[in-house]
Amino acid sequence: MSPRALAWRWRVGHSGGVSQQEYYWCLRHQRVESGDHVCPARHRLGPFPTVAEAERALEKVQQRNEAWEAENARWNGDD
Repeated sequence: MSPRALAWRWRVGHSGGVSQQEYYWCLRHQRVESGDHVCPARHRLGPFPTVAEAERALEKVQQRNEAWEAENARWNGDD
């Protein structure tokens, strides 16, 4: 799955405003961003409460996708 598709799955419901206490993973720059220096919502994942969690954003997306795919396989009887 492409990074853009992964971002879309993650970002649903996470497109609100930015506060100083929120951190985002920028898909365009491949780095953590926060405060007033963040890319548009379409280019970021989050918000996350810590820098460390934002740094693991893509790993978490991949884990969730794998879990969803496994659940879909069980639901469809493919297991």
